[in-house]
This record gives sequence, structure tokens and C-alpha cells, in this order.
Amino acid sequence: MSRSPSFTVKTELSPKLNPESLQQWVVAFCIIRFDLEQGQLIEECYPPDCLTQDEELEIAFSSFPDSVSQHQNRTSIHDCIFFFRFRRRGDSQLANVSSSEITEVDKELSPKKMDIRNCRRSNTRNNNKASRYMYGYVFNRQRHDERLKRGGEQKSVVILSLSPYSSVFKPLLQIMGPLYFDIGRKALEHIAAYVSMWPAPVPGQLMELPIGNAMLKVSLPPAHSLPLKSGMFFEESVSFMAPLLPNNQSVPQGLFHDSDIFGTFRGLLLQLWVLWELLLIGEPILIIAPTPPQCCEAVASLVSLVAPLLYSVDFRPYFTIHDPVFAHLNSLQEGDIFPPMVLGVTNLFFLKALRNIPHIVSVGSPATNSNQPNLAARSSSGKISVRSQAFGLQQISLKRFSPSNLLSAVKLRRDGPLCLMTEHKEAIWSTYAATTKPDTSILNRLIDAGMSPRVEESMSLVNNEILRRHFLELTTNFLAPFGPYFRSKTPSEGSSPFVDPPPLSPFNADEFLASLSARGPGKFLSKRMKSNWMDLYRRFLKGSNFMPWFQRRRAVAEQEQHKLWRQARMKTDIQQFISKMSELEIVDSFNAIERHLLEELQIYAMPVHLHSCQMQSSQLQQSGRASADSASSCQKLKGDLRTVFSVLPKDMQQLLLFNPQRAALLQGSSELTKLPGRPLVQVGVVSSTSPR
Repeated sequence: MSRSPSFTVKTELSPKLNPESLQQWVVAFCIIRFDLEQGQLIEECYPPDCLTQDEELEIAFSSFPDSVSQHQNRTSIHDCIFFFRFRRRGDSQLANVSSSEITEVDKELSPKKMDIRNCRRSNTRNNNKASRYMYGYVFNRQRHDERLKRGGEQKSVVILSLSPYSSVFKPLLQIMGPLYFDIGRKALEHIAAYVSMWPAPVPGQLMELPIGNAMLKVSLPPAHSLPLKSGMFFEESVSFMAPLLPNNQSVPQGLFHDSDIFGTFRGLLLQLWVLWELLLIGEPILIIAPTPPQCCEAVASLVSLVAPLLYSVDFRPYFTIHDPVFAHLNSLQEGDIFPPMVLGVTNLFFLKALRNIPHIVSVGSPATNSNQPNLAARSSSGKISVRSQAFGLQQISLKRFSPSNLLSAVKLRRDGPLCLMTEHKEAIWSTYAATTKPDTSILNRLIDAGMSPRVEESMSLVNNEILRRHFLELTTNFLAPFGPYFRSKTPSEGSSPFVDPPPLSPFNADEFLASLSARGPGKFLSKRMKSNWMDLYRRFLKGSNFMPWFQRRRAVAEQEQHKLWRQARMKTDIQQFISKMSELEIVDSFNAIERHLLEELQIYAMPVHLHSCQMQSSQLQQSGRASADSASSCQKLKGDLRTVFSVLPKDMQQLLLFNPQRAALLQGSSELTKLPGRPLVQVGVVSSTSPR
């Protein structure tokens, strides 16, 4: 991030707010104060009246650190930055989160089930559900002053968004937070106006976002890692996905690509491969840390480990007892299955309340006295420096098999996670037996920065790149066996592209596992996994991540195949095929061309229909390009339809002309044709012999 030492706002130069453009990035900016008598209160919300009362309540409770997690900070001013994620109210299935969040894989996915139209409908449902999640990015200031009641006060500046753009909003908070405490409400208005001038978000791209005299240079997460949003074009959301390993390493491949994996899990590096498997198969995990910034960074780092897989498990970077989901989780009885979730917490009460959760990870170190934001020392990536005093990298590498380490591990397992009630330690409690072996060659490449903060920051960037690249390669190779089910087919030479393309290979879980077992996991995985590697694939197929990823990846292949066959139809001379066809094949070709033409007319009509729904500028541009392509395709298909019609028997022609819509297409009528579910579209016919 390029940032001037001082950030000033000149009223006469400040832009005007564009509410529609602002919504592309931000839902609202809030100021929340902790009142000793009334609790958390929202003092300001800009733009006003954009949140429900229930949302305001949940945001207010999530915007302050637990008092226990900050009890050691007695400096005059303490700032910290963290973020939370919550399910928006109005979801009738909220109480049944345990069942609604779990996705089971069907034994047989027929071509019909995996049809592109069904995938679109399925993704729309998932999309509506996913859009109920909101992210809150918090700049919290605790001011200790003995002259004040109870010796201090707390206030939080919160940015609310529907997008997981932590790489944007964390550095923005570094500007906006201090600015608000300098000039008050005007800071919200000015920042909102600048944000409304930003171009529309482009997933997976490096963007330069001006904010006053500062410039945020940030990379957004790729489209394939984001949930589909209502109103988003299908093609816009499925550009690239695994199992192809990307060539450009500078392009982010998943959510939270800037998270500090090394700094956060420095004391648990050997356990990263266990955690990777738990995330892959969608197991519930409780992350506990002393401070909200540390637990947020831990959750974000874990989610980033499984890139480029679409992570479909519910995750909460900072979870509190006030979240409505907590009541359901707390009611689970012994033996009940804990829903797949990743929860980041600081309140030690969760250790007792969520006894059923099978995997608990403790990270971070108790906060030290500081009056600087936890994230301000970093660049625009917003990383947190978390130093482990007990487990340095060299100690892990050289002493992991020592008797003292073994005794410590046995004692931790015996005491269980409740030992954190007396002393914070970095540890993991899980009975899961991992299939993947820690890659010592990767660990040996990591650099121990020592105690210098400046050196440690630069070395963490190097170490994070090493770790992220390794797990990206690990995930990509794990997903590679599914590749044949996403292979698009092109029309073979001499075959007609006007017929429907063949379906993709049907998927059957049992057949897939049998085939995989026979041919092996591949060279990369065979060196890194134990002999029971098939168990990991079985768990993955039954977990919450497989079906959403598989369906969306399948939809990409269907879409690509549709595009290839459409291009082939544009290039094909229908006259070459007619002479070789039987009468029945000619009739079938007529019906197929007519169907393709009606589909193109629907696409051509789409911009008019969607414009009334206040589309974003990027969507309007894409719809315009689609409209232009469809217009030329319509001209070609109309000519082909007339050509095929002309060789049909006269009685067949008369029969076909009984349909008014078909007659309008064939006879060159300029009447308006009503398409199902679409506005009226003018469909004048251009003869195949007329000039174009």
C-alpha cells in the first residue's frame, strides 16, 4: 500500500457519494460505543437505515474484544484490527444449521442431474444462502484513563461488506480508524464517498483503489473461491478452477491469500498437514487465541490452506456467545454430531461450552503492551506478527524427537484443552490420524528470522510464500484425479455441431474410488501420503466441500463445452451437411437449429430485462458483449434455419408454419415475438443468401 505519512481530507475536493457504486464494496460504516450501563450501542451508521435491528445487535456484540482477552493491556491507548463473519437474519433454517450445512455426496450423479441448467439452479440456491453472510472489519480502540468511569472507554469503527476482501478493508481501516478519532463523523462520509468512486471489484486482479491522498494496491481473491452472488453472471464467476496448477504465482488462488500462515502457526508447523486434511474433509475445528486479531488470522490462514478448492464450510473468524448459532451449538448433547464449522474464539468459556467439538487448536501468545494496531506494522496485506516464545522454528526442527518434547506432548494430551484455563499454550488436541506426512524438505527451507521485528516481517513473507505454494500444489494434485469428469468435448470432424453435445462422463463414487485405487494417487502424492491414502478420498467425498466444488467445476466444463459447440455452429456451412442427411436427420437438424436460435434470442433480450434490475457496470458491459455476440449468432442461425426449411417436403413445411412464432422466424416477419419469461423481441429473419 502506498500511503502518505499524514492523511488529510479537504471538503471542497471530496467526491460526492454514489450509493449504488458504494454497495459494490461496502454495505455500511458503523461507529459502535461500549456503554457501561446500556452495553454496546451503535452511535453512527452510514448510509443510515441500511441494517435491520437484529443485524445491528449482532454487529454491536461482535465488534469488541472479550474483556478477558485484553486484561493485560494497561497502556493509555490500545488499538487492534480484526474481522468477523455472521449469517444475516431472516434465514428460517438458522436453527437447523447442523443439518443445512452438511452436504452428502450422491452415489450416482447422472448426466441429467449434472446438466448445466441444473447446476445453475443449484448454484443460485447456494448463492442466495451464501449472500446471507456478512463480514465486519473492526478497528477497535481501548482508551485507559483513570479519570473516566471504570478507568476507560471502548469504541469501534466497523466496515460492513458482503465480500471477504480482507486485503482491502484491513488497510482501509488503518486509514479510517485513526481518521475517525481525529475528525469524527466526517471521516465516514468522506471515506464512503471515495469508496463509491472505486471501479467495480474484479476478482483475482490487482487493483489500485484511491482513498484521498493514499492509494491501496490490493489483489482480490479469485472468482472460483467466492460464493455466487445473486445477479452475478454465471460466466463471470467460474473463470478458472482446480485441478489446473496456475503458472502465474502472483495471482491469488483462494481466500485470504495474504494471511500470515507462518507467523500464526509458527509453533505448530508440523501440524499444518493434519489441519490441511481436517479442512479438506470439512471437519469442525475450534481455534482459540488470546486476542481477536490472532484468532482471526488463524482462521483466515486455515481457510487459505486448501486453495484453490472452493471452501464451503461455515467459518467464523471471531465468534462470540452472542451469535444466534451459539445457542444451537451449546445445546448439543454428548454423542451429537458437531456441524462442520471453523470457529475462532478468545473466550475460554467455549472450552467448556463446546465439549463436543472434536478438534481444538490453540495459537498465538498473550498480548504485550502496545499502543499500535496489531496490523499497522504490516503492509497492505494486513498480516499479524505472532511470536511464539515456547516453540521456535529451530527448536521444532531439531528437538521434535527429544524426550522433553515427548513428555510435554503426553502431558498436554493428558490435561486436555482445559489446561488453557490456567496458562495459554500453543497446541492441538485431536484424535484424527493424518494420512499426509509433514514435508520436511519444506520445513527445512523456512527461514528463522530470530528476534528482529523488521527482519522477521520480511522473512515471514518468504516463509508464507513457501508454505502457500506447497499446499496449493498439494491440493491441486489431490484434486487432479477428478479431472476426467470435467473434460469438455468438441465436435468431431465431419459431425454436425447443431445436435446437442454429448454429456460429460457420469460420476459414480464407487467406480471413481475403484479406478483410483487401481492406478494410484500419482507420483507427487505417493511420496507424501501413507498407505491408507484412499481413506482421505473417501472422507472428502462424504464431506461438505466436495459436492459444491464438484458441481461448480462441472458447470465450468459444461459452459466451456457449450461455448465450443456454439463457435463451431458459427463456422459451419449447413449446406455441406444437408446433402448427406436423411429426411429424418434434416427434421432433427431443423428442430435443433430452432432451439439454438430461441436460446440466442433469449440472451439477446437479457440486457433489456436485467437493466431494469439495476445491474452493476461490469455486468452491463458483459451483457453488452453477450448481446453483440448473440446478434451475429442469431443472423447466422436464422439463415441456417431457412436453408434447412427450404429442403423439407412441402407438407412438412405447411405443418411447421402452423406455429405462429416459427412462421415469424421463417417468413421474415418483423412482428414482435414473445419468448417464454422474456420481454417482446423483434425477430426479423435474414435469408442465408442475403448480404450480411
